[in-house]
Amino acid sequence: MRRHKVDIAAVVELGIGNGRVEAINNKIKVTIRMDYGFRNTDNLIGVLILRCSDSRPTLPGRAEESTKKKAA
Repeated sequence: MRRHKVDIAAVVELGIGNGRVEAINNKIKVTIRMDYGFRNTDNLIGVLILRCSDSRPTLPGRAEESTKKKAA
């Protein structure tokens, strides 16, 4: 613990950890296990982007979220 005293103090002070990184890593591993149905890696990368980011593309034939919220 003496060797890592500065690092431990920084984690406590900043309130950060590696939980988010581990969660995203787990999502990636699960998605790769599901990879058997994908024909190429581009499709896998696309699914990873959708699952692991806040990207929400507008689907064809559907109104955008901002339009729906204003109308409601």
